[in-house]
Amino acid sequence: MDTAQKARSRSFFWLQSGFVLLGLVAWLCLSHATIAKAAQSRPIVVELPLHDTIQPISAAYLKRGLRHAVEIHAQAVLIELGTPGGLLTSTRAMVTAIEESEVPVIVYVAPSGSRAASAGFFILESADVAAMAPGTNTGASHPILEGEKMDPILKTKIENDAMAFLRAYVSRRGRNVQAAQDAVLNSKSYTDQEALNLKLIDVIAPDIPALLGHLNGTTVTRFNGAKQVLHTQDADVEVMPPSTRERILGALTDPNLAVMLLILGGLLIYMEFNAPGTIVPGALGTLLVLISLFALNLLPLQYTAVGFLVGALVLFVLDIKFTTHGILGLAAIGCLVFGLLTLVNGPIPEMRVRLGTALGAGIGFGLITIFLTTIAVRARRNKVQTGGEALLGTIAVAQTALNPNGQVLVRGELWQAHSRDAVAAGEPVLIRDRKGLLLEVERDRQGS
Repeated sequence: MDTAQKARSRSFFWLQSGFVLLGLVAWLCLSHATIAKAAQSRPIVVELPLHDTIQPISAAYLKRGLRHAVEIHAQAVLIELGTPGGLLTSTRAMVTAIEESEVPVIVYVAPSGSRAASAGFFILESADVAAMAPGTNTGASHPILEGEKMDPILKTKIENDAMAFLRAYVSRRGRNVQAAQDAVLNSKSYTDQEALNLKLIDVIAPDIPALLGHLNGTTVTRFNGAKQVLHTQDADVEVMPPSTRERILGALTDPNLAVMLLILGGLLIYMEFNAPGTIVPGALGTLLVLISLFALNLLPLQYTAVGFLVGALVLFVLDIKFTTHGILGLAAIGCLVFGLLTLVNGPIPEMRVRLGTALGAGIGFGLITIFLTTIAVRARRNKVQTGGEALLGTIAVAQTALNPNGQVLVRGELWQAHSRDAVAAGEPVLIRDRKGLLLEVERDRQGS
């Protein structure tokens, strides 16, 4: 009886333990599912760091970020902005993309010390939420036509066009239209506190977590008039950096780099012409020139500057053809420097060729070209020192009597020779001509 009771007790114990273990497994699975669901329910904000000049690559990067935000159903796109400005055409494309975005867009001028100047001000004002960090500034958005001084009528037309473009969305965003126009018409610039007081921005926040916490529960009016509540509390911020392709193309939009690649590629191609068959300099030079032309195509070019560059090449060629004692070469260097300096006419200094780059590249290329062409011209004018032609005018010694044919010794080599005069063996002869392997010689009268 005791044995049966013990068996039943053990069975009950194991059955009870099994139920407890099963409950524990179920609880763990339920907890995991709950945690996963909570993680999935957390809002996502896509962050796009944009600290560069505004150009076509910037616009492409912004559009890619907005598409990605739609795909992952993000609560908002946060553009961390810091820029000196850029191209108006690219600015218009970016503003349009922000206005048409299916996801609310927050433009945040940060970190402290950054600015959203010129084109950056247009982008800031186009956002659903405009924000700035303490110690930042914005404005100074007067349009400049490719760095040139504009006549009064053209200046007025461009100003009015820029202000109409700005008014078209600033008023719909409920911001201060007059203060925004002052940034364009009078180049006004505003600190973060001034921009907030003038209702050009919506909030000042020290960092991104504070900004998202402040905006949580805020209702924003989209550009199409729709209302949307932002849920940004404890949001997962997904930073989407520029792709490798965008970083490379963005670097190439630096006009100074594009000019240096153009000059270096030109020198390598010139080396290939002076030493045909080396292949590597010519191939690498062609690649660099094509890359520089691609980069320059993304920038506003002044085609009169291209004319100066072509004129410099023509003057270099003429300096080779004619004896000008370097005058044409110096003129070519002057054309080259001026052409490079004015080649890219960006609306801001950061998008133009620096004076140091133009002087260094122009003078360096000019001096190297003059030096190499001088060496090449001298080499062509010098007497040939190799091959059969190098024997002409030299002295040989008759190894056999020449009457009229025989053999002569010259530079340690035996040659068949023909002489118009009778020459005895051992006498010196002067080589006058060569016909294949036969030398035409005559008695060396000066030596005799």
